[in-house]
Amino acid sequence: MTTSPYGAPTAVRTAEVAARATDLTKVYGQGETQVVALDAVSVDFRRAEFTAIMGPSGSGKSTLMHCMAGLDTVSGGSARIGDTELTALNDKKLTQLRRDKIGFIFQAFNLLPTLNALENITLPMDIAGRKPDRQWLDTVVDTVGLSGRLKHRPNQLSGGQQQRVAVARALAGRPEIMFADEPTGNLDSRSGAEVLGFLRNSVRELGQTVVMVTHDPVAASYANRVVFLADGRIVDEMYEPTADAVLDRMKAFDAKGRTS
Repeated sequence: MTTSPYGAPTAVRTAEVAARATDLTKVYGQGETQVVALDAVSVDFRRAEFTAIMGPSGSGKSTLMHCMAGLDTVSGGSARIGDTELTALNDKKLTQLRRDKIGFIFQAFNLLPTLNALENITLPMDIAGRKPDRQWLDTVVDTVGLSGRLKHRPNQLSGGQQQRVAVARALAGRPEIMFADEPTGNLDSRSGAEVLGFLRNSVRELGQTVVMVTHDPVAASYANRVVFLADGRIVDEMYEPTADAVLDRMKAFDAKGRTS
């Protein structure tokens, strides 16, 4: 079940879901040092939708993304990408799933300095021994606005252009879902707006599914939906967010934290 823009619970068909968490729990440590990072979280991430995950520091937002992306193990519950249950996969199968079905964009661009932009974009497919779909690759490159920069190495590109290369690399393999962890954290406001616009366009024009962790209300306003976490639980969600509405919601979290 999920919630409609009007607050009424609605069922989401499995075919519409790119990723799903059901009673997902993540616990670090034991005894007195035990920390419950995720407390029975259930959430759907729909296909061709841009979802932002927000919450106070320590709320579990990055942990949720890492568990859903297969980058961290779970302590209990279920995490699925499409029809595949991540908790049932061994390390080899999990690596294959991340390679074939998931795209990653991180705050650090993670580009190889000896490769040009095009080589960085196709690197994951080269490693996997797969040839890129040239028509799709051209579409991705055009979408992120890199057509004239493909022969340039990272040190010849601005920060915004480097992150666009990272976006194109994540899109080039046509993943079922793309996870972005603070993708504009190292960018100035103009470059950040460009990258967020490209992520939004990848959803609108290419049918991509994007899940982004961010602390920035302006970044969250580019999404179709914002999911709010606090103390390892989902406490609210917002559809068609504006930066001001998200900021007000985050201020409410801060006020509650000061009075509790």
